[in-house]
Amino acid sequence: MRKSKVIVICPGRGSYTRESIGFINKYGSNVKNKITKFDEYRKSRGYTIISELDKMAFKSKIHMKGENAAPLIFSCSKLDFDQINKKKYEIIAIAGNSMGWYTSLNLASSLNDKDAFHMIQNMGSMMKDELIGGQIIYPIINENWEIKKEYQQHLLKLIKRHDAYLSIDFGGYYVIGGKLKSLKLIIKELPKIDKYPLEVPYNGAFHTPLMKDISKKALKFSESLDFQKPDIPMVDGNGNIWTPFSTNLSLLKNYTLKEQVENSFNFSASIETCLKEFCPEKVILLGPGNSLGGSIAQIMIKINWLSIKSKNDFLEMQSDNPYILSMSLDGQRKLII
Repeated sequence: MRKSKVIVICPGRGSYTRESIGFINKYGSNVKNKITKFDEYRKSRGYTIISELDKMAFKSKIHMKGENAAPLIFSCSKLDFDQINKKKYEIIAIAGNSMGWYTSLNLASSLNDKDAFHMIQNMGSMMKDELIGGQIIYPIINENWEIKKEYQQHLLKLIKRHDAYLSIDFGGYYVIGGKLKSLKLIIKELPKIDKYPLEVPYNGAFHTPLMKDISKKALKFSESLDFQKPDIPMVDGNGNIWTPFSTNLSLLKNYTLKEQVENSFNFSASIETCLKEFCPEKVILLGPGNSLGGSIAQIMIKINWLSIKSKNDFLEMQSDNPYILSMSLDGQRKLII
């Protein structure tokens, strides 16, 4: 049987929400045993174990904090990845949004399970006592999911005027990072659109120069991490491809623990590269939540991928023969495993 060529996308830590509770525990015991080593790691360091967090009643102050949210979403993504039917699908590239880049490193075998979890737990815990800055989200699209240049330009001017930063280019949205006083000034000037501008709870000013001290700490603890060339091509937050043959391990470590920590993460560029350079037959989204689906659809509309020009075009395609398959949606999940 001919395999369908797919790219796999790993979510950031914000994907684990109230609706995600039980995502891990719905797996049978054989699958859940795969995260036993992660539970043992956390227990030895005084953290609530992953499988217990996934059973608890959702509390923002617990589940959305970095020291819990990051390892939770990593565990969900890893379990999902292992469930992909490898006889049916050939994975030709892996990418991720924000923290999803760390997950990509593990799934592509650039970091083993122990090192990947150690890195993710440490990166998620570095601001557990006090956050540095924050993030807000604001749309740059119209009701048809078309990205509007005038929206982008207006938002970028506001960001510059108030000494903030473009943290993540996320399809039809900009994630803005900066000091809290800068974000408050920006919020005051932005017109209200539905729930936006949305302050992201328990997030620091990720992917901005405010993270320089964090990257210094990361590079220090990373000395024990054993980076390897990936088995599967990875696409980073600049839209660059790291291949099994050409990857420079020193540059990969520096990008992972310094460059993308201190600079904007361009998820839009990453997805555009995935589509144009690998031409996948399907896109598989890992983990709970489905926010990445809308973002990827908006990027598809921007580049007119598969002749998709609007929100309605995308929704029609998804209802007839879904191009994006999400592990969080039962009907689509059945097509993947």
